[in-house]
Amino acid sequence: MPAQKIALVTGAGSGIGRAAALALAREGFTVVLAGRRREKLDAVAKEAGGATLVVPTDIKEPAAIRALFAKTKDAFGRLDLLFNNAGISTRGTPIEEIPLERWQAVVATNLTGVFLCTQEAIKIMKAQDPRGGRIINNGSISAHTPRPGTAAYTATKHAVTGLTKQTALDCRNYDICCGQIDIGNAATPLTEKMAEGMLQADGRTMPEARMNVEDVGRAVAYMASLPLDANVLFMTVMANKMPFVGRG
Repeated sequence: MPAQKIALVTGAGSGIGRAAALALAREGFTVVLAGRRREKLDAVAKEAGGATLVVPTDIKEPAAIRALFAKTKDAFGRLDLLFNNAGISTRGTPIEEIPLERWQAVVATNLTGVFLCTQEAIKIMKAQDPRGGRIINNGSISAHTPRPGTAAYTATKHAVTGLTKQTALDCRNYDICCGQIDIGNAATPLTEKMAEGMLQADGRTMPEARMNVEDVGRAVAYMASLPLDANVLFMTVMANKMPFVGRG
């Protein structure tokens, strides 16, 4: 019998996190589902149909993160994959109008939360037998190019790119891989406005193409399937006709 593989997905209750969790479950992973809303997590667990562990978690709270990883270790004794997916934004807000508390909330979730989850995962992965594991960060297209009015989100996603590189460098000698998936316009409830019209850099409002979120889930599952002597450092998965490459 192959060894049980344990994956932990943050923001697993909806959207990209849900799609990734279901794709990983289909590939035979036991999935720890973390997110703020238990009812959403329970629905994903039911849909996954296999072995899951639901742990309601607010990634802005360091104590909640520590509890999440402690419960994972207590339940399974190891961790093979962390998908740092949870994130929030400040869409449509000029830089000078972003309230400090909102900026801090975005940083706490999108950057500090990713950092703290990474720390906890590394501690488990370094100590377990067999040693090692994989960390995948959700970087977003905004890790490359901003949208108008998204300073906090864009700044944190650029920072995640640096954290991905540093984690990959510092942890490779412990058989821990770290990579990043940069996603553009996946069709989720949070991106429904894209089909209606999004503010563009030239001031126009235009509809944008979206792609099936299940294709993002399959991309995460592919990254997770690699042996630990191979790593996808960066992958961009985007709606083919979205305004990103060149001048749109």
